[in-house]
Amino acid sequence: MAPAATEAAVIDATETPAPSRRHLRFLRGRKTVIGLGILSFFVVIAVIGPWIAPYDPDTMSNELLQPPSGAHWFGTTQTGQDVLSQILVGTRGVLVVGFVAGIFATILSVIVGVSAGFLGGTADEVLSVLSNVFLVIPGLPLIIIIASFVSDSGDLLIATVIAFTSWAWGARVLRAQTLSLRRRDYIEAARATGESTWRIIFFEVLPNLTAVIASGFVGTVIFAILSEITLAFIGVADISNWNWGTVLFWAQSNQALAQGAWWWFVPAGLCIALLGMSLALINFGIDEFVNPRLRTEAGASRKVRMRVGFTPVARGTHEKETRS
Repeated sequence: MAPAATEAAVIDATETPAPSRRHLRFLRGRKTVIGLGILSFFVVIAVIGPWIAPYDPDTMSNELLQPPSGAHWFGTTQTGQDVLSQILVGTRGVLVVGFVAGIFATILSVIVGVSAGFLGGTADEVLSVLSNVFLVIPGLPLIIIIASFVSDSGDLLIATVIAFTSWAWGARVLRAQTLSLRRRDYIEAARATGESTWRIIFFEVLPNLTAVIASGFVGTVIFAILSEITLAFIGVADISNWNWGTVLFWAQSNQALAQGAWWWFVPAGLCIALLGMSLALINFGIDEFVNPRLRTEAGASRKVRMRVGFTPVARGTHEKETRS
């Protein structure tokens, strides 16, 4: 007599994700949810920060180097300026530079990388040489040189320079991925049916590179934000425009650490760490979504209880009704 189903290893069908919800697996990862939550908070602050700032960040007062209190939640600077207002107003500049540079760099990397990998031949050689040239151009020294010749080195100028010096590595990654895709069966089938080259690129190749493009975009945003903060901290960027690096610049210039004014630089440092952590968590979530070997909670919804000598079977509704 065959062993009963209760003696077999059971895969509960109710624990299997519905096919219509599989595309939401990326958003169910814990890392992704935490990262998107923190990033959304900073985006909201960037939008409404100047409106909810309790004081004008440039306004000086007689409350010099005051620790955090009810009147000044993050304390004041050596000239009596409110640190919380500087943080709130400066959030917009940080995110603008990060996302503008990320968008421009991603567009360039997709155009160059996918075109080089799919077209091949002379186009591949020319675009690969172009990528190699931009790959060795140092971004920060170039921005320093440009800032020395331009009187108003604003956020958009810095974002543009960062974008033009940080797209090459993403283009090389996309070129390698495209080379592995262009000989797949569905690409050959599209060619056989007479589809144009650009239609194949837009509707067959790019959808399969979405996760790689998103990961490259997040990495570029992280690099752009850190570059903007670094330039402001060393005084290269326009220090009249508030961002977190500008707050750290003035704190370092006025020896806040030596004076024990920890509230002057700790909030900005924590904001930088939290924003970087959120983007890193989103990047990790994308990696787990792309690579099944890295999936933990997001993809481990099917639980198998193994017993030696029996084949796992699915316990569905019909079997439950039969046993009852």
